[in-house]
Amino acid sequence: QVPVVESGGGLVQPGGSLRLSCEASAIRFSIHTLSWYRQAPGKQRELVASLTHNGRINYADSVKGRFTISGDVAKKTIYLEMNNLKPEDTAVYSCCADVPAVGGRHWGQGTQVTVSS
Repeated sequence: QVPVVESGGGLVQPGGSLRLSCEASAIRFSIHTLSWYRQAPGKQRELVASLTHNGRINYADSVKGRFTISGDVAKKTIYLEMNNLKPEDTAVYSCCADVPAVGGRHWGQGTQVTVSS
């Protein structure tokens, strides 16, 4: 069973919106942080947004004011609402779960987001 599953990617025009979902209920242990990362072709993977078990939120400067992370880390589900999308937001978006009990991270397979007219 895949421990982390993303959904909600797709093709959208500039200025449009998408909502991504991340489900990590297959992970047996408590999760400290659930994060969204993205990787565009030819670029390094970058952190987009993160949500900790106690509600602390962090955003990359490039998405502040446009993206909103929400959900419940204890319930192992988070979302990423993306508004006013730009072509430079085009990337594979992956969800990552930090699991202290196993000293590691679980990654999803990613979902493609393409912003193009």
